[in-house]
Amino acid sequence: MNETIATLREVVLMPRDIGWVVPKMVGPHDDVVVLVHGFFASAGVFRPMKERVIGATGAKVGSFTHAPGARIEQIAQSLATFIKQIRGDCRIHLVGHSIGGLVARWYVQELGGHRRVAQTISLGSPFGGTERAHRFRFLVGVGADLCRTSQLLSRLRSRAHEHDVPHTSIVGGADAMVVPADSAVFPRGDVHVLPGRGHNSLLFDPVSIAHVTERVRCLSHRLSGAAVRFV
Repeated sequence: MNETIATLREVVLMPRDIGWVVPKMVGPHDDVVVLVHGFFASAGVFRPMKERVIGATGAKVGSFTHAPGARIEQIAQSLATFIKQIRGDCRIHLVGHSIGGLVARWYVQELGGHRRVAQTISLGSPFGGTERAHRFRFLVGVGADLCRTSQLLSRLRSRAHEHDVPHTSIVGGADAMVVPADSAVFPRGDVHVLPGRGHNSLLFDPVSIAHVTERVRCLSHRLSGAAVRFV
């Protein structure tokens, strides 16, 4: 999908799902996918992916909208509060676009989320920072989080292997927001580089969505019948 069209589609979807969408009727050992959006967006931008994930995997899907400019640690605290509302004996898969992927790993590595989360998946998340961070300098907090020299990002990378929570990095080969492109690669797990896809295109691209659904389905099958971690 053309990046301009993807961005316009994101704008159209932003008024949707402003509140928290906590999955209902979750049973023991069910799969729950929690979607964490990126900059200047809302959970509504995940609607096409959400429909595909539900249809392809049968998983329950939850999401929440966070305020523009909030720091990674603040959003991760909101994510922790959100996940506390989901029963503890299900499998949680975190999918984050842009800073949403950073939030997912911060929750796992710094807030005890490794006890709840089966895996994390990032879409265009700047784990190595981005040379475009100057665009967000007016957002004093989160702008600093995204610099190439960010201590927060350095901590995320250095602790990547401390907890056994697998990760998949989905990278847009034409991502103009995360520069250089290898900044979107987390230092553990699988990497899928999609040539020609931009930053927002990853939300709607069929191949990108297929990678997400396949990771949820594969891990679900592998863990079926296994003990589930819970708090």
